[in-house]
Amino acid sequence: MSPVSTDLSGAKRRIIERLKRVDTITAPELAAEFGLTDTAIRQHLETLEAAELVERTSAPAVGRGRPPVRWRLTDASSSLFADRHSDLTVELIACIRAALGEEALDQVVQARAERQLANYRAALEGACDLPERIKRLAEIRNAAGYEAEVIADGDHLTLVEHHCPIRCAAESCAGLCRAELNLYEDVLGPDVLVERDQHLLGGDRRCTYSFKLTSD
Repeated sequence: MSPVSTDLSGAKRRIIERLKRVDTITAPELAAEFGLTDTAIRQHLETLEAAELVERTSAPAVGRGRPPVRWRLTDASSSLFADRHSDLTVELIACIRAALGEEALDQVVQARAERQLANYRAALEGACDLPERIKRLAEIRNAAGYEAEVIADGDHLTLVEHHCPIRCAAESCAGLCRAELNLYEDVLGPDVLVERDQHLLGGDRRCTYSFKLTSD
């Protein structure tokens, strides 16, 4: 589940940044560090908790009484900090090309496509007709971040991908886009002709694919 949107200005952002530097911390400890009241800190923490950015954890009790409630970041909070995955991917592509050549880069892309093909075939297993196969393909792509959907116009089906989560890599390595088109052809079978009608990297706002049974 994605975190609920919340205002991270001021104290809330400072709390997030402080929690990034410790395993856990209590509300009174945060209040003392920030010069705020326990009540104000707890209100901020509860807002962040509702946004699924922080969570409570209990420390072992010391003496009598209830153990103190300690707070820590959730995995969802990682999205609030710098992420250079795209930069690293582009850099690795450039390094493979420079060190090993274009042919080696093509082999890497092909190896990725083969792994995808095995996963896609498993997901489409049991889907007998073309509409069901395309529907399952869209579900796979949507789960991978492509914002995919199937649009029907009579018997004609179009797979629309409104977002490309690997765009930076694809701009550096055209083979990735070629491999994905080939992937669709392989997973849907030799009886299906796949055409890319719109291409985000070609200047369109999205990628779209149309399908036709070759027996028609």
